[in-house]
Amino acid sequence: MMPTTITTTDYHTAGEPFRIVHENGPVPPGATVGERRIAAIADADGADSARRLLCQEPRGHADMYGGFITPPDDAGAHFGVLFWHKDGFSTACGHGTIALGVWATDTGLVPSNPDGITEVRIDVPSGRVAALVERSGGALVRATFRNVASHEIARGVEVSTSRGTVRADLSFSGAIYASVKAADLGLTVSPEHYTELIALGREIKWALTETPEAQHAADARLSGVYGTILWEDLGRGEAGPRQRNVTVFADGEVDRSPCGSGTGARVALLAADGTLGEDETLEHRSIIDTAFAARWAPAPASEHADGAGRAAVIPEVSGTAYRTGEHRFVLDPADALGDGFVLR
Repeated sequence: MMPTTITTTDYHTAGEPFRIVHENGPVPPGATVGERRIAAIADADGADSARRLLCQEPRGHADMYGGFITPPDDAGAHFGVLFWHKDGFSTACGHGTIALGVWATDTGLVPSNPDGITEVRIDVPSGRVAALVERSGGALVRATFRNVASHEIARGVEVSTSRGTVRADLSFSGAIYASVKAADLGLTVSPEHYTELIALGREIKWALTETPEAQHAADARLSGVYGTILWEDLGRGEAGPRQRNVTVFADGEVDRSPCGSGTGARVALLAADGTLGEDETLEHRSIIDTAFAARWAPAPASEHADGAGRAAVIPEVSGTAYRTGEHRFVLDPADALGDGFVLR
């Protein structure tokens, strides 16, 4: 059922790719994007086959990321999106939301204020998010990802690794993340430790993903550790705390950006312990030293929907995204490699 020709527009957000499938892409059945994600996992409308075609080599790579544009859940959003990576379909993606906001206003899908902020509302599997795209004279200034209600889950959860037992803090921001200090593993967040960071990120994720702490109290589809955030403190700046991280998500993928939803997960932890005040900004840097700026506001009481009564915040993560290419991908029926392969 997968189409043999798929058109995409590619962006990068702070170095992390995002491939937008806006023509000839699959639209799995479902009343909501969350339901469409479950259908996509089952390859309804050829969604999983198309994901493999676009994500795997030779058209993609082991760290590729993208999304299929879908109808929204209702008229309150401009469109929906199914996020995907080499291992499947994710529930949230902040860097993708930033890219989608810029794309939607670049193309005129959402009419853009050339000297102000345009809100692009997007339905994703974890709920409704927004990209606030700011322009001056028509040129992009920044785009801000406003996430779903986010909260801490647990602190100091012990996890055994090949480098000894460390403590992880778990939080939710559209997906569940485990945060661990890189120094506790004897590492720094730097490219020379790339391979070790991947290996340990995978160890921590798989050690925690079935634990009680990693089960979402209200929606089982959001359960499990999506990514491990290995972070280091850079001290405080004039505007607030400064940190660097690498997020190892799915099964060993590395986010080149500071990770949009992962930044939201850090914000939830830092807001809860008072490290990041409501009037402060987190400077969050990546393994390639690109940066997001993040703030938070209290979540409305109606959005404290995790079922455990936890106080929640709404993270807002700002960055930029730029178009890198437009593509028309084809699948030759005679191609013995078919939808490709992954070789890390």
